[in-house]
Amino acid sequence: MPRTTRRKPVSESAGTWWKLVVAYDGTAYGGWQRQPNAITIQEVLERVLARVTGQQVTVHGSGRTDAGVHARGQVASCECATRLRPMELQRALNANLPADVRVLRVTRARPGFHARFDAVAKEYRYQLDLGPVADPFLRRYAWHHPQRLNLRAMRRAARWLRGRHDFTALSATGDGEEKNCVRRIMRLTIRQEGQLVTIGVRADGFLYKMVRTLVGALVKVGEGKLTPEELRELVRQRRRVPLLETAPAHGLFLWRVWYR
Repeated sequence: MPRTTRRKPVSESAGTWWKLVVAYDGTAYGGWQRQPNAITIQEVLERVLARVTGQQVTVHGSGRTDAGVHARGQVASCECATRLRPMELQRALNANLPADVRVLRVTRARPGFHARFDAVAKEYRYQLDLGPVADPFLRRYAWHHPQRLNLRAMRRAARWLRGRHDFTALSATGDGEEKNCVRRIMRLTIRQEGQLVTIGVRADGFLYKMVRTLVGALVKVGEGKLTPEELRELVRQRRRVPLLETAPAHGLFLWRVWYR
C-alpha cells in the first residue's frame, strides 16, 4: 500500500478478532464513519454488536465511504469476546440490523487484523443510467445522464489512467494536502449493458473522492468537453481544474477488497 500506519500492539487478554463483509444501501446514511450529526454505518454496526455481545465494540472499515455511497463488499474488522460461532454471530447481527444493512460473511481473523491497513487493493464500481428517461428502479443507484457519451473516447482515456501515477488532479481538493498522491490503478473498465454503463476501477489505494472525480472526468471526455490527451496532461501536471467535476455519490459502490 502507498502508506503505512503504526498500529497498537495486540493485547495478551484480547478477545476474538473478526472480519465482517458488509453490504449496504447508503441512501439514508451519512457515510461510513461515525459522526455527531448523522446516522452512519459504523454507528449502526457498533450499536448492534454491543446489543448482541454485551460489549462496547469499535468497528474499523476498509474504506470511509461518503454519504449516499453504497457497498457490496465493505470489509469491517473488530475485536470482541463472544461464544457465538461465526454463522451464529452473522445471524444475530442481521436479525438486529436495519433492512438496508446486511452482514454477508463473518469469519475469525488473525490477531491484530485491520480492515483498512491490511488491505492491498480495492475495487469500486460506478453506474451511469444513459436512458433518455431515468429508470425509476435505478434512481438511488445510478447517475442519470441522458446525453449520449462517446464510450470509445472514454476507454482510450481509461487506458492512459491505468498504472502508477500521481493523482493529485483527481483528488477532492487537488491542493496537495495528501503527502503521497501516488496510486496504482490495476484495472479500469467501462462496460455497457442496455442503458446502464458501469465504470469499474481497482487500485492499491484511493485519494479522497478520487473515484467520483475520475468518473466525472471520464464523463467530460465522453461529452467531448475534454479530450483523452487533455485529461492525461492534467493528471501529468497534477492540476485540478473546475472542469473536473465530482460525480454524484449515489452511483458509487465499494465492490470488493483484497488482502494478502
